[in-house]
Amino acid sequence: MVIIMQREATPEQIQAVIETVEESGFRAFVNPGVERKVIALLGAVDAEKVGLADRFASMPGVERVAPISEPYKLASRATHPDNTIVKIGRVRIGGPRLAIIAGPCSVESREQTLEVAHAVRAAGANLLRGGAFKPRTSPYAFQGLGREALEILALAREQTGLPIITEVLDPHDLPLVMRSPTSSRSARATCRTSGCCSGWDRAAGRWC
Repeated sequence: MVIIMQREATPEQIQAVIETVEESGFRAFVNPGVERKVIALLGAVDAEKVGLADRFASMPGVERVAPISEPYKLASRATHPDNTIVKIGRVRIGGPRLAIIAGPCSVESREQTLEVAHAVRAAGANLLRGGAFKPRTSPYAFQGLGREALEILALAREQTGLPIITEVLDPHDLPLVMRSPTSSRSARATCRTSGCCSGWDRAAGRWC
């Protein structure tokens, strides 16, 4: 279930609701929203806890309480009513304007990438993509240029001004990509499937 707060709800009222949620055995996930805050209750809502909805609804600052039946609660519109905006440089993905990402599947050479980068910019795309690391079934197939590809992509960004999108397949390559002037879309699913990681620990600076 989610608790939708009133627009004029004070920080003290919001904190009181969060504390009550946690005292009831749930974990509170707060979505700040643009107009009002929404507090999602994470945890199993059994028959004994259904009655808590009336308790939450009567608290100061609460507008209403709504049940959620969607399987992906954190991604549902009830929990997250505002559009998700991903900012990469000056480009906003998910806003009112269409963002187009284009480029070669793989960075194979300096000449190829720069030629495509200028063509992508001329065509009106917002971001340049290019694979520095490529997944292959055979260890003898082309695996991507790696560090050299990142340097080429950085040059393409310098010449065109386009933000760069590339892919990380091996967790050991992530620090290299993060140090390079590119944006990264981490293929976490690929890493998880191969059993090499389950997530990136920011505090430790490593995969765990």
